[in-house]
Formats: sequence, structure tokens, C-alpha cells
Amino acid sequence: MRVFAILVLSCLLADPLAAETTPLVKLQTLNDSRGWEGVGKLVLGDHGFCTGALIAPQVVLTAAHCLFDKDTGARIDPAQIKFLAGWRNGRAEAYRGAVQAVAHPDYVYGGSDQLGRVAYDVAVVELDSPILSTSVKPFAVADAPEKGDTVAVLSYAQDRADTPSLQQACNVTERQTGVLVMTCDVDFGSSGAPVFRVKDGVAQVVSVISAKAVMDGQQVSLGSALQIPLAKLMAELDAGNPNRAFAGHVKMLSGDAGRGAKFVRPTSTSP
Repeated sequence: MRVFAILVLSCLLADPLAAETTPLVKLQTLNDSRGWEGVGKLVLGDHGFCTGALIAPQVVLTAAHCLFDKDTGARIDPAQIKFLAGWRNGRAEAYRGAVQAVAHPDYVYGGSDQLGRVAYDVAVVELDSPILSTSVKPFAVADAPEKGDTVAVLSYAQDRADTPSLQQACNVTERQTGVLVMTCDVDFGSSGAPVFRVKDGVAQVVSVISAKAVMDGQQVSLGSALQIPLAKLMAELDAGNPNRAFAGHVKMLSGDAGRGAKFVRPTSTSP
């Protein structure tokens, strides 16, 4: 399972953490999973797994640190990466390999500024062929949420590697440029999981889970404020495969980027 950073954070909070949250619910049946099949398990050879989300028929969104060997820091060969769309109880809606994986160019794996790199902890994976199944739909990508917004997360993790779990409501407690702090329940393997805003019954990806952390004695999750780095990532993906224009296949919904409180830097960290 992928390991993500565990940080001890101190933030300038005017309000306490925690609005209302809902528990994780396993999507164990076909009916439970309907509409969520575009989220899948990203198997990284013998390096563990992450969670990923289809954002175009041939493009999966995940966290940048998922593309690195956690022991050596080396990049994982894309040929070792498999995407299992809608993986549930030993079966997937679609199985694909990868031919290209692009981490945000400003992401530094193993850098000392663990909090700062969260903003760029975003990657895209080009699949070896498009997923055109009518049951596996790509998700649109929208601007990052504001402080106080309610979001949802769908992820796999070390104790629920064979069935995705949905948290229908967790909250954004802080935001600064590029980084979100949320009350979402994540664990090892949840890296790269899509954070959703559900608007008019439609789920839109608004962030990617990067890390879990401790803030004021409570566990939180950290994610990228996705909108700005994704545009650069898609351009890099296109540059790596000039015969196809992936950026044009991603539905991006623009909006006000918003502003949030600034972080006090972590007082201590551990890997």
C-alpha cells in the first residue's frame, strides 16, 4: 500500500474542525456502485496500490507520489501500472495497462517541505486503450472547494483493498493556495482518491487525496486544490504523445479559485 505523509499541523482556525461528517460505507453491490465505476484501484506492480479516477476515456487522475518507489525514490515503470476500474470483490468493470504517467513538474518526491508539495501532488496516467464502456463514465473536473464546503471521497485502503468505500459528507476546514485540509477519513492506499463535489446530483472531481495528517489532535486529510496544476499536467501528457490531444477530452468546469487562511508551518513531521 502506498504510504503518504503524516504531518503534525498547527493552523490558524477561527472555528473548530468538524462540521457534520458521515461514516465510510462500503460499496458492496452492483446497485451501490452504480455511477462510481470510474473510480478504480491503481495497482503499481509490486509497489502497492493507490486509488485513481477516470477523467477522460484514456486518462486516470491520481497522486504524484504514487508514481514513485517509496523505498528508492525511483519512478515506477508505467508498464507495471494497471488500472482496475470499479474494482469490487475480485472483479473490475474494465482492466487497462498504462503507457505513460506524468507527475506535476513542480512535485518533488522526498522533498523536505511535506506540506508545500501537497499542492503539486497530482499526476495523470495514460491508459493503453480508452475505456468506452457505457457503465464506466469519466468524471468532470471542477474548481477546488471553499473552506466550509461539504465534499465526498471514494477510495480503497489497506483494510478495504477489494471494495471501495464512500464517505458521502466530509468538510473542508482550511484552504490556502494549492492545499486543502479536510475531515475526510483516509488511510494507506487512499492516495490519489478523488474528492468530489456533488452538484445537482452529479459528482465532480475537485481535489485529489495526497496525505493524512494530525491537526489539533484530530486526524485530517490533505489534498491538492486541483484546478491549476491539472491544466499543466494535461499539456505535459499531450507533449509526451503528440498524436493525441488528451486535454481536449477532459471536461473542466472553471470557477472562482477562492482564498483561504494561511498555514503555520508543521512543528514536526514523520514519514
